Amino acid sequence: MNANQNHPSKPEEKGQLYREIFDAISDGLIIQDSETLRVVEANSAAAAMHGYSREEFIGLHLTEYVHPDSQHLFIESAQTVQSDGVFESPAIHVHRDGSPFPVEVQRTPFTYQSRPCLLSVVRDISKRIQEEKLLDQQAEVRVREQATLLDISHTLASTLELKPDLILEQLNVIVKYNHAALFVLNNSTLEVVALRGVQQVENAAPFRVHLDGKDAIARLFNKHRPIRIADVSSADEQAQFLRLLLTNGAAVLLNGVQAWMWVPLAVKGRIMGGVGLAHSEQNYFTSHHADLALTVANQAAITMVNAELYQQAQALAALQERQRLAQNLHDAVNQSLFSAGLIAEVLPRLWDRDQDLARQSLEDLRRLTRGAMAEMRALLAELRPSTLTDSDLGDLLRLLGNAFTGRTNITATVSVTGQVTLPAEVQVAVYRICQEALNNIAKHAGAGKVEIHLKHEDALTELSIRDDGQGFDPSQFTTTTTTPGHYGLSMMRERAEAIGAQLSITSQPRHGTELTIRWREAKHKEGL
Repeated sequence: MNANQNHPSKPEEKGQLYREIFDAISDGLIIQDSETLRVVEANSAAAAMHGYSREEFIGLHLTEYVHPDSQHLFIESAQTVQSDGVFESPAIHVHRDGSPFPVEVQRTPFTYQSRPCLLSVVRDISKRIQEEKLLDQQAEVRVREQATLLDISHTLASTLELKPDLILEQLNVIVKYNHAALFVLNNSTLEVVALRGVQQVENAAPFRVHLDGKDAIARLFNKHRPIRIADVSSADEQAQFLRLLLTNGAAVLLNGVQAWMWVPLAVKGRIMGGVGLAHSEQNYFTSHHADLALTVANQAAITMVNAELYQQAQALAALQERQRLAQNLHDAVNQSLFSAGLIAEVLPRLWDRDQDLARQSLEDLRRLTRGAMAEMRALLAELRPSTLTDSDLGDLLRLLGNAFTGRTNITATVSVTGQVTLPAEVQVAVYRICQEALNNIAKHAGAGKVEIHLKHEDALTELSIRDDGQGFDPSQFTTTTTTPGHYGLSMMRERAEAIGAQLSITSQPRHGTELTIRWREAKHKEGL
């Protein structure tokens, strides 16, 4: 057999081969007359792409299948291919019914039947554009979700008190539901502490759901993964378990809903409770919903732990404050009253023996009782925190001075210049600093007198406390070390820094000490 018999040798055979190749290409191939702008040849893919048969497509003018907005590209491509030999560009073509669709076009010069033409390779990119738009939309949704989760995290983390309604409200921002319930686990009982979207039945709340044994708890909390139920009325095992749990008053949570999602609340293996979400649409909650809800639930669980720790801290602080007040009562008031009692007991006999000494004892008795009364008033003021913020600061400082004198027999004088209303936190801090300074003087200074001066001038408030005691070397005291005998100085500096005030200490051994605190209103600080 002649080897050439396997290859087409006749022109018509070659033409047929090229036609088969031409039609087999999946991209649209269009040959256009460069002068008439009409299709002189096209493959079946190009015709079908535009909604025509091949026979119908051949002979069409450029304007019949290219959108008006892209027709100028043909002229530009004709000019480009003459110089560069190729032209690539996105364009818009038109279906037979007039609907546009996006394409990518590559054109090259081509001679067909001895006439100058352009060969266009056309690819329909509608599907790719749709997929890209879908991806962009999904990316936008994810960005919004992440931003929302950050906002929710900030909102929940910014509160130190448990606000169950806030947790459900924030959860609804990221996962829509018809109604929801927040449960807290106490021993083996789930108690509803917040409801949203449910019209509560009178005397039915709080709902309580008893869990029978560890198996029920383990099943419900599902290794800290959400449980999704497509239809709460179905024969699904999880749906049956849910219906057995939500009985009696809690059954109202299943009214008018089909889909249900349970999201556990847990921190480091400790089960705190859970959130139940319900929707009227069957199979509504997706795995993505579950992931989002679990993220919020984890933050909510941390919030619940923080609230619990905050309550414990408040209880401890209240206990410590009671202990401090009790210690002050014992150290100051009780001691003064005990001394006054001794003087009162010996005073009648002393009067008979030495009236001058008795008069001095009477003065001591008066000082002790006045001091005890002042101390009691100061302690009562601290029992009512509003007193420290609502009272005049000058009156509070006089109260401290009188109590100090009565307790220590060290003369304390208080003078006030000007008058101003300070922010509550500033007034409390200044009061506490003065209180701590007087405690330091009583314990360490060996002073005979103390001068307290409060001055308000324009936007500046200045408090100075000076004693004539033994003094000390301030260079031995820094913000990072504590000089023996001056433990309260660090505390005073911290209080001053907390309100943005300046605290300075001037002292020399055997020449007394002066402590000064200066605070300026915020609106005037920029000019300093």
